[in-house]
Amino acid sequence: MAIIGSLDTAWVCQAKGRVMEIITTTLVLLLAIVVSGAISRAIPIILPLPLIQIALGAIIGLSADLSVRLDPEIFFLLFLPPLLFLDGWRIAADELKQDMNIVVELALGLVVFTVLGAGLLIHWMIPAMPLAVAFALAAVISPTDPIAVSAIAQRVPIPPRMMHILEGEALLNDASGLVCLRFAIAAALTGSFSLYDAALSFLWTAFGGLAIGVGVTWSITWLTTRISRRYGEESGSEILVSILIPFAAYLIAEQLHCSGILAAVSAGVTMSVAESSGHAMAATRVRRNSVWDMIQFAANGTIFVLLGEQLPSIVEKASATVEVTGHQGLWWLAIYVVGLAFGLAALRFTWVWLSLHLTLFRQRRQRPTSPNWRILAAFSFAGVRGAITLAGVLTLPFTLNDGSPFPARDLAICLAMGVIIMSLILATLFLPPLLKNLELPQDTKHEEDEVAARVDAARAAITEIARLQHSLSKGQEDADLYVEAASRVMELYRERIRNQTGGGEEVALSKRTMRIELELRLAAVRAERTEIFRKLRARQLGNEVAAKLVRELDLLEARYAS
Repeated sequence: MAIIGSLDTAWVCQAKGRVMEIITTTLVLLLAIVVSGAISRAIPIILPLPLIQIALGAIIGLSADLSVRLDPEIFFLLFLPPLLFLDGWRIAADELKQDMNIVVELALGLVVFTVLGAGLLIHWMIPAMPLAVAFALAAVISPTDPIAVSAIAQRVPIPPRMMHILEGEALLNDASGLVCLRFAIAAALTGSFSLYDAALSFLWTAFGGLAIGVGVTWSITWLTTRISRRYGEESGSEILVSILIPFAAYLIAEQLHCSGILAAVSAGVTMSVAESSGHAMAATRVRRNSVWDMIQFAANGTIFVLLGEQLPSIVEKASATVEVTGHQGLWWLAIYVVGLAFGLAALRFTWVWLSLHLTLFRQRRQRPTSPNWRILAAFSFAGVRGAITLAGVLTLPFTLNDGSPFPARDLAICLAMGVIIMSLILATLFLPPLLKNLELPQDTKHEEDEVAARVDAARAAITEIARLQHSLSKGQEDADLYVEAASRVMELYRERIRNQTGGGEEVALSKRTMRIELELRLAAVRAERTEIFRKLRARQLGNEVAAKLVRELDLLEARYAS
């Protein structure tokens, strides 16, 4: 019994030590994310946040023995569902519909084209890598990553329409890339490939994932809406439900052997449709947006810090990895990575050129004019790789069916990691000059729609104010007070209508006046808040009253600054 007790004690101590190690690692990663944000704001050059986070991760990997082991299934489950769900939730669906043909051509056709072209390129550069493994690596690096694309867009001003196409492509091309990966691995393991089975698997994987995401979101939002209508809405519960939805969609899809990634994306798009009903309280939406912004920042940063943390251990194996190719020296690995990165850009340029010409031909039914080469080049270098590539390459098996080691697995991981970093560097170097002073056709429809919506909303507000004023003042002795108050409020909306419906010069002058007014309002709000804090520090105001006033001023500032 004493021996059993000592074993139990040792097991408990070991488990507690493991838990402490996980907590410490998590805190170190979060601290690195905070530091990366400060560095990004401090340095004067345009450097994407992911590159800074990868560098910090590499420093952590060299200086601290965190020994983080990336399990692909856990990595996919923890990070991808919420991030892809949020991207689908916030994507501009109307703009995506406008360019759906291009998005589908990039998300499906470009992936297959890249797998074939990059696979042959890899096998040509590295004959020692079997063709099936080369195609598997090409399938891993073929999908672009919405997380990385969003991170690049934060520091590089990408035109809105181009950004919508890139986001739509990145959200939809994961399924086609991962299906190609699955069958390339099967070909490497068994030596056979069936196009019929691959097509059926793709249809089930893609459409099953999309249907599951839609079904899960509609079911949960329908249930929560009914409960809120009957018993009232609690913001904390609503926010928690929104966090659980992508995980539910992902897990159900994976259990049914469908694409959990597409399930998370379609769940997010469905969430945006469900939210258009406007049932949620304003306070819930404000708090939920803040929570999701924090989740996005933390998860994005963790992915790239972890990628950097793995870098030193991969570089340590690089010498032995290069020997697989029949060469000596790490510079050969750099040559392969650079060649592969530019090869991907060239394949992407070719496909985008063909795709845009085909789209223009369908639209004009005549010989199309050639698109601006700078737009084509920008599309080519904007194909950034990220978390999907990292997690996908880690799913390569360790052994073949006969028990022998999977050929060139470490080399494939090295090349995939190099392509991720190289794609970020190329986007950083080439996108700013390519997009600088690039004249794109202005889409005035959105501005017209916005003006019309503001005018119609103001008119609806005036109608409701008049109705409510009559209802409240009926039978009241001080009815004049209601008329006076309603007139003041209505005048604000009448002024808004006049500003939006005047002539061209009048509207321009009104917008300039509004910008000046906003600057004055922001300065006034900040002065109010400074005075509140001064009174709080001087003990002239209680904490509860100060917190209430500061929150009101914070919401006002957020409204004016948006």
